Amino acid sequence: MGKRILLIIGGGIAAFKSLDLIRRLRERGHDVVPVLTSAATEFVTPLSVSALAGQKVYQDLFDLNDESEMGHIELSRAADLVVVAPATADLMAKMAAGLANDLASTLLLATDKCVLIAPSMNVRMWEHAATQRNLATLEKDGILTCGPNEGDMACGEFGFGRMAEPMEIIGAIEAAVNDGPLKGKHILVTSGPTHEPIDPVRYIANRSSGAQGTAIARALLALGARVTFVTGPADVAAPVGVEVVAVQTAAQMLNAVQSLTDLDVGVFAAAVADWRMANASDQKIKKDGNGLPVLEFAENPDILATVCGSDNRPKLVVGFAAETQNVIENATAKRKRKGCDWIIANDVSPATGIMGGAENDVTLISATGAEDWPRMGKDQVAQKLAARIAEALS
Repeated sequence: MGKRILLIIGGGIAAFKSLDLIRRLRERGHDVVPVLTSAATEFVTPLSVSALAGQKVYQDLFDLNDESEMGHIELSRAADLVVVAPATADLMAKMAAGLANDLASTLLLATDKCVLIAPSMNVRMWEHAATQRNLATLEKDGILTCGPNEGDMACGEFGFGRMAEPMEIIGAIEAAVNDGPLKGKHILVTSGPTHEPIDPVRYIANRSSGAQGTAIARALLALGARVTFVTGPADVAAPVGVEVVAVQTAAQMLNAVQSLTDLDVGVFAAAVADWRMANASDQKIKKDGNGLPVLEFAENPDILATVCGSDNRPKLVVGFAAETQNVIENATAKRKRKGCDWIIANDVSPATGIMGGAENDVTLISATGAEDWPRMGKDQVAQKLAARIAEALS
């Protein structure tokens, strides 16, 4: 069901993105009530904002007509979520200090609803100690953030400070307003393959596309979970609205996973390479006519077993078993050996078309036995697994 979003547009060049944000929010069934700061009108017009939102634009704290129709206190509390995009350095400073000298800052101080900001500013302004102090204060106060991203800026500089793209902000918005059964739960999803370098241009990998892990993260997010998505170099883009941690190797993935200490659930869908090179070269290995190079293998850390045996073990740990023979027997043994609660087993033999394909055919193995699921799309598998996780935590 669509939500009512109070959108405060700050005065920065990224304000032009707010027009696309409004359009996309309305396409997804949300109502958008726009508020423009005086500086924002230097970048977008009230007419264009109103036309896209299908609503009147609020600008003036002391507008008698606006106050008689809907006072600023009521306006700040009639929404399901307050979004500030772009959130300029000035707006963030006002929020952190509790100032209320215009309509936008007054609404932010008066609201009793969750607030999400999408920061946007010059890289030096973003990195400035004052902005970082303000950010820390806002996060401590429970303000949600989306971005900023790294990239080229209108001022000609490069770095962090670009406002997140509209679809990223929408993902964060929908995660914030979703009242599903997993709201308040922090869930880890690992996804994709890992790449273990042989030399600077070659690596050991597998055929995992990351599609199933991405679908699982998206399904959990839809049920209200906060999702941390630790992904290897997958073919499929990470879903919007999750916290993405990009890694290359198994060792990096383990470090990323071990840094998370407040997890309710861990879903380990990544196809982690079992081995790495013990003697990886820092230079490209040349074919020099002196025979084949000697490649020495070393075993990679066992991420699933490490998490299951740790003091910070999540309440529910779900592993995956990609097998090519004796699927149920091997997966059942793996669940016991690793110490996880569930194993999602599937046959990834080339003839199945599952690894890298659009469908999956899985069996959920738990302490009570094996439960076969019919072959279905990876999104449907993800939704069924997310629902089972919600049921297990209820």
